[in-house]
Amino acid sequence: MPEVQIKLSALWVALMLTYLLGDVLRFWSGDATPGAFGGLKPDMVPVALFGVALLMLIPIVMVVASVTLTGQTLRWISVIAAVGLFLFNVMGLPTYSGLYDKFLIAVGLGWNAVTAWYAWTSYA
Repeated sequence: MPEVQIKLSALWVALMLTYLLGDVLRFWSGDATPGAFGGLKPDMVPVALFGVALLMLIPIVMVVASVTLTGQTLRWISVIAAVGLFLFNVMGLPTYSGLYDKFLIAVGLGWNAVTAWYAWTSYA
């Protein structure tokens, strides 16, 4: 397997683990309440959770895509996914109150930037 695929896969794993660390710390700190979701009405929580599940599947799908796709296909899907998640996290950054959350979001933004850059330059 080409080195580019391995590195991209590792970057997506690092991003997913960073997201998971933030989720775990949110529960440990008490910043997240089980069953509550950002002040939404109870009937909207399942819909919101489904949306989050779809969004958080992106890095997981990208791990598989990184080891199965090659060339320009992998380049474009990696750049689009990384930039999309970067923009989503930039928009959500002000909603996080904890310093640890802001730090981990910044780390995730870094992973996204490196992933997009690496995918773009590796297949140029």
